[in-house]
Amino acid sequence: MNEPNPVMLAAFRQRPTSVRWLIFSLACAISFVLYLHRYSWNMIGPILQDELQLSNTQIGLLFSLFYYTYAGGQIPSGIIVDRFGPHRVLGVIVAAWSAALVGIAQTSNLVLLGASRFLFGATQAGCYPALSKLSRAWFPEGQRTLLQGLIATAFGRSGAALSPIILMTVMVGSWGMAWQTAVTAIGLAGILLCIAVVLLLRDSPELDTRVNPAERQLIRQDSEAQTSQRNTAPILPFKNAWQSRSLRWFLIQQFLDAGSDVVFVGLIGTYFLTVHDLDLKATGWLASLPLWGGAAGGIVGGFLNDGLISRTGNPRWARSGVGFVGKMFGCGMLVATVMQSDGTRAAFCLMAAKFFSDWSQPTTWATCTDLGRRFSATVFSIVNTAGTAGGAIIPVVFGLVLDLFSTEQLIDGAVVTEPNWSPLFALLAGMYFVSGACWLKVDCTKPIPGTADQESEGEFVTD
Repeated sequence: MNEPNPVMLAAFRQRPTSVRWLIFSLACAISFVLYLHRYSWNMIGPILQDELQLSNTQIGLLFSLFYYTYAGGQIPSGIIVDRFGPHRVLGVIVAAWSAALVGIAQTSNLVLLGASRFLFGATQAGCYPALSKLSRAWFPEGQRTLLQGLIATAFGRSGAALSPIILMTVMVGSWGMAWQTAVTAIGLAGILLCIAVVLLLRDSPELDTRVNPAERQLIRQDSEAQTSQRNTAPILPFKNAWQSRSLRWFLIQQFLDAGSDVVFVGLIGTYFLTVHDLDLKATGWLASLPLWGGAAGGIVGGFLNDGLISRTGNPRWARSGVGFVGKMFGCGMLVATVMQSDGTRAAFCLMAAKFFSDWSQPTTWATCTDLGRRFSATVFSIVNTAGTAGGAIIPVVFGLVLDLFSTEQLIDGAVVTEPNWSPLFALLAGMYFVSGACWLKVDCTKPIPGTADQESEGEFVTD
């Protein structure tokens, strides 16, 4: 009879420490601040355009600089995270993008503004690849999808939805701050978060002396990362990645998913103002409803995904099923939106559409982990690059659709152009449908060749 493992025996006798929940809290805070900072541009952009007398082309270029560097930085960031671990990467990039935000608030020079936006996008690119890697190292497999949903969708969307409220309603409106002071303040809050990350976060339980054997055993209760062989490949074999049929379908899904999200980020306010003739006050809260729907969807989707895997023991169809069903319901709610003549009812239809669409976000994170294994950060960055490409290309398509179906009317002696939004929502519903269909082709149980766990967890370069 084999002798019991002394480490495992000690783990069973101990009460697990709770360091993983500290890591979870830090990850949620990072996700919240990332979106709080990113969505501040919705207020900063119009103010800068007015104060600096910028043309639409100039302000559009400043806005797009974020996406150029955000897309370009994804894959390099993922490789760096997989090589050196999320602790170091997050410690640098949270401080860097917070400093860039302060730079935007403290300069009126167009070149420096462009440089700050450029740096802002490049440094935010590595955040979610790092958080994906971190969540894989710190959370048990049975809880991981739910917790990833809380981090990425619930706290991320909440940061986006609260950004205009915190900046303009509270800091500028109620407290009387200048907008530059308010933006600088939230930027400095990011610097404080960076200090907490450096002091408190670690790459894995194995590298954290605060974690006792019982908590390590709880986190590693699943079979992954238990083998003793070591995979010494320094980066993901990209040839193998492209040969993965599931990854190819996954990239199409993410391109359409992130591209469709542009409506909720940049066009939804215009929709309520023009189609339903609402004032700014009503538009503000109605336009925020889809973001709150997405936040709630992330929580439900993560819980549903983990629950289905636990009950069925079939992660392949649990993940694909959640992604497919969410997009189909979202597609139906977009069709319902077009049928609404009342702005409030339309807003709640869009809220439901975003709820069902975003309940697949935790599944996206988990599937990146399943396909990429020890290279999960790199795989996440590849998938996110496809999404960023969608976010950069699809807005042009939406603009063309609105222009194509616009009509001109003579009102009070002036020619007024009125776009028809129904074709755009029909296109958006079609994108949801195809995105959902792609989920059926993604098999999360077939990792990319050469990525299977063959190293001890926490195998990062250390000082």
